[in-house]
Amino acid sequence: MIEILIASHNIKKRHELETLLKGFNRVKVMNYNDLDVMPPLIVEDGKTFRQNAVKKALTISRFFDGLVLGDDSGLEVEALDGKPGVRSARFARKNATDMENNRKLLRLLDSVPRKNRQARFVCHIAIAEKGLLVGSFEGMVSGEINLKRKGKNGFGYDSLFIPKGHKETFAEMGPARKNRISHRAVALKAVKTAIKEYLKKS
Repeated sequence: MIEILIASHNIKKRHELETLLKGFNRVKVMNYNDLDVMPPLIVEDGKTFRQNAVKKALTISRFFDGLVLGDDSGLEVEALDGKPGVRSARFARKNATDMENNRKLLRLLDSVPRKNRQARFVCHIAIAEKGLLVGSFEGMVSGEINLKRKGKNGFGYDSLFIPKGHKETFAEMGPARKNRISHRAVALKAVKTAIKEYLKKS
């Protein structure tokens, strides 16, 4: 049995990752609530999703004996030169709510026609053990930003993002459908392969 700690304070993101990691034999998925001592808060000051994910995984792995999974993800909008990017969670302000971030995004895109509202969700996941990087993996899904918020599921920008080839936002799809095509699901496929290789060696 190996333990994998999800290094995130975001409850909704953590739940999504836990759901995507289900089904592994000999693997116990854990989160901060399972720890006796809370690890330090990580300042996400990287310029890329990978830098932030690796920093989380490496830092927390020094306080945990098993594998640590660090994730950073966000939305990149072409018409905004890739913004909000790594600042997706704090686009409107520090500790912004999803609604505040959504409103700012819609305001900035107010004069942008639908044909020019291309965007993509990006997720980078890093795995570390005892201060050493085991691997890092990226997933992404392309789509567009809707003219208004639709749907009640999900979190972040899910109510605005329509993935390519679909007519509904992530928030309208519900977790089961979203988890089959999302950026996080794509990254987790590679993560699962890496974990399987790790289990063979352990």
